[in-house]
Amino acid sequence: MFAYPFLVGAYSVTVQELASERIVSIGIDCIKKQAMGMVNRQKSKKGTFLKTVRGGGRSGRDVVKNIKIVGINGRYTHSCLALFYVRNELEKNCADVDVQLLQFTINDNYYETLLQLTASRPASIFFSAAIWNSTLIEKLALDLHQCLPGCRIVIGGPQAQVLRDKLEVDNTTFVIGEIEAVGGEFYLDLKADRLKRCYSGSFSPKQQRWFDFPYRQDDFADHLLNRHIYYESSRGCPFRCSYCLSAVEKGVFHKDIKTVELELLQILQHRPKVVRFIDRTFNDVADRALAIWRFLAENGGKTLFHFEIAPDRFSEEMFTFLEKMNPGRFQFEIGIQSTHPKTLEAVNRKTDPAVVLRNIGRLAEMGNIHLHVDLILGLPFETRDSFADSFRSVFAIGAHYIQMGLLKILPDTPLCHVAREYGYLSSKEPPYAVLENRWLDHAALSELYWFSECVEKFLNNRYFVTFWKHLRTRKVDIYRFFEMLLARCRREGFFSRGATQELMCHHLAGLVRDRDDSALLLELLRYDWLRCNHRFLPDCLLADGIFEQPQQTRSTLYRTMPAELAGVFTRNNRNQFFRKSFFLRVSAEAATILGFDPVQDGICLCFLPVRADGLFGFNKVLQLSVSGAPEKGVDQ
Repeated sequence: MFAYPFLVGAYSVTVQELASERIVSIGIDCIKKQAMGMVNRQKSKKGTFLKTVRGGGRSGRDVVKNIKIVGINGRYTHSCLALFYVRNELEKNCADVDVQLLQFTINDNYYETLLQLTASRPASIFFSAAIWNSTLIEKLALDLHQCLPGCRIVIGGPQAQVLRDKLEVDNTTFVIGEIEAVGGEFYLDLKADRLKRCYSGSFSPKQQRWFDFPYRQDDFADHLLNRHIYYESSRGCPFRCSYCLSAVEKGVFHKDIKTVELELLQILQHRPKVVRFIDRTFNDVADRALAIWRFLAENGGKTLFHFEIAPDRFSEEMFTFLEKMNPGRFQFEIGIQSTHPKTLEAVNRKTDPAVVLRNIGRLAEMGNIHLHVDLILGLPFETRDSFADSFRSVFAIGAHYIQMGLLKILPDTPLCHVAREYGYLSSKEPPYAVLENRWLDHAALSELYWFSECVEKFLNNRYFVTFWKHLRTRKVDIYRFFEMLLARCRREGFFSRGATQELMCHHLAGLVRDRDDSALLLELLRYDWLRCNHRFLPDCLLADGIFEQPQQTRSTLYRTMPAELAGVFTRNNRNQFFRKSFFLRVSAEAATILGFDPVQDGICLCFLPVRADGLFGFNKVLQLSVSGAPEKGVDQ
């Protein structure tokens, strides 16, 4: 149950409990008494009391009259698609069912979450368990059993089978597989209040495969308000990667295009900010994917659409269409995992790294689609050197976000069954992160983990886009560069401090200061900094080598520029323009790299307090004449 409909990303999150264990343990008994109706109530001033008496067995109507369906998400903006599927199946199969949907996050106050679950004495509570929330659900199940001994707890999702083997709690049922395939026996037993410990069903082998649209109109004003909307137009995956739960599935089911369009229109009429397609490989059928993209381009308004795609399954028609998309409408998540052929073969990922890199490079050159690519740290046959090569190759193609996550040895995957052969040691608790293997001992894996964290902090944001682009153009050994940056960060305790843009600027400026091209690199860092809506330069970028102090540039321009400059300012708002804008002179070399018209003695850039259209929402930048003569603006 709740298998892949609710998987919204590979989160590896540590559950944070904001209530102390002591507070929780003291409060459990009180909750239990309130929930079971055991608290004495005063009837009159004479001191007589009435006690609420526990009822006997429950009728079928009582069992389905008060059901809570619970999703515990990685963060508030996420939503749990499984809740809506489960609600619809319960209402389809149980007359008079009364359900309440509840969504929490893993960072919510534990005690308050428990109170909301025990309120109104539900007959049953359904959970969707994944690797990021299963530890929390396990704890909640134990405490709910204390507070509500008669409440039936039903757990589904990818972690249901794992929790079944760990949780020895009465009145707990586990559903393995998708809710649409669980069968009628489950609902008959639910209504009769005689649920067994385990039920199972699989969507893949069903002869008549179908899953309904999960949402209703009022969901968008309530459960989905200010959240990402998750939608699946297909279920299953064409790949059989040995580390993934999809490896045990067979076949892919696609909804027909007309149905997809009608369902998307129901979502888009509510103008959501983000719609995330959770199809495991959205473009496995190229013509179908292109048809949906065309529909979204015409009907999607300002919504951002997220897709998981396979980079080797692109047609020329798809590239031609995507080139014309407005920036910020589509976002692609692309699993590369590794460029090492032996590694790809070992995990049964049948892709051609050359084709993959070439196609992602073509997408990056368009500049209108945000590209998030994945590498996995700790795969079989992946050594430090081959991992470094993968990183170099992926950086060179210009993806905007390079995520290098630790391999998870997920239970009941093919890789799990050969873990001993490959020398894997991994955490015994979710998210089952790898600790070492035959090719990377624990020390080597630890070093690569911190390397990946360094990349996460410095590269995977909008802070230094021009800086990284220049290093890419110059073909700098980026793996070695990040190794040196990591060494500096460790020496100065970077990872124990807040990773602000200013702190990261400090480390990058310090690292490049001894290079032959340090003056140019510092100019690029200043440009990147000011495009991120800052109206000052930090000390690390003012120290030495600056072409001209910004205050001097502003004063010069204020004196020499005309009273009006067409398209820039008028006589009436001239003072406001100089007050709210930031001015910086850059060298002719930097101007050329930044795409402006170079002048021998440098140019002046004006950073406006308004955002330009584009993927990153940078401030607009104009090129002005240092002499004050009117000059056309260059909008980047």
